[in-house]
Amino acid sequence: MRYKDAGVNIDAGTESVQRIKKLVRSTFTKNVLTDIGGFGALFDGSLKGYREPVLVSSCDGVGTKLKVALMANKHDTVGQDLVNHCVNDILVQGARPLFFLDYAAFGRLDPRILEQVVKGFAKACQENGCSLIGGETAEMPGMYAIGDYDLAGFIVGVVEKKTLITGRSIKPGDVVVGLSTNGLQTNGYSLARKVLFEKCRYQTNTYLPEIKSTVGEALLKVHPSFLGPVSPLLDKDLIKGMSHITGGGFLDNIPRVLPEKCGVEISLGSWPALPIFELLQKKGRVPQDDMYRTFNMGIGFILIVAERDANETLKMLKRFKMFKPYVIGRVVKGNKKVKLV
Repeated sequence: MRYKDAGVNIDAGTESVQRIKKLVRSTFTKNVLTDIGGFGALFDGSLKGYREPVLVSSCDGVGTKLKVALMANKHDTVGQDLVNHCVNDILVQGARPLFFLDYAAFGRLDPRILEQVVKGFAKACQENGCSLIGGETAEMPGMYAIGDYDLAGFIVGVVEKKTLITGRSIKPGDVVVGLSTNGLQTNGYSLARKVLFEKCRYQTNTYLPEIKSTVGEALLKVHPSFLGPVSPLLDKDLIKGMSHITGGGFLDNIPRVLPEKCGVEISLGSWPALPIFELLQKKGRVPQDDMYRTFNMGIGFILIVAERDANETLKMLKRFKMFKPYVIGRVVKGNKKVKLV
């Protein structure tokens, strides 16, 4: 027997590398010191403009959004989702991305699907100014079903030590500003799939007038990066704390940046609800607390600023047409809890 008889095709791996070489190289900056294919990726750490650089790292996945991508046979957007999600996670502490690595595992490696995924990686890396410097592609029959695959992303960014965003200066009276997003981002898909595909029996190509799109189009909207609108605010030192609204929604993510003896009140109705969330709540009869702990409810990123800086913050954010800013709440006395009012 040969390795191929056991379900691992080395030739498919070689083909995959050839397909993605140009895509990967298109993201390289002058700090990248190695080409694709090495055992380790080298990145020049002499970062100009930083006196006390702090490296910030994170890793994450796309979750069961991949199931929707497989159902719709559309794989380029999940690559963008993963990069942007990781960028947002380190942005919370004020870091700008330097480089990104990926892990892709298949039941049976399909070079065409991998190429689409990496195309998404490359697009998002270019948009965020970071380099795709390495990764791992694994073919694992018996671990994953034939036709299934999984993704993980790893990012490293940098921030000046004195400008780290820690949330320590947050105090009662500060203003909570929410930045709008376009859909579920990369969280809550297990519940969304159960409601839409199992309970309602929809297909990815089912058109729903209430959301003005097909189910697949609504669920595969790209998780946006908030680096663009947030960076000018960081440069002006306007931000006290930030939260990326991912798994855990409002109720679990906002407390991660709050100091002791501070809580947050979120004013329901202070921003327009996205139709996809109204649909999910109605069709699934999902309790309100579950909605706000599972989904982002149309707010993808949260900033906490001093009351005196709120107007300037909103004015600067409004320059970015893709994202709409809303004052959605306030910091109050409390014990790191979020209350919906």
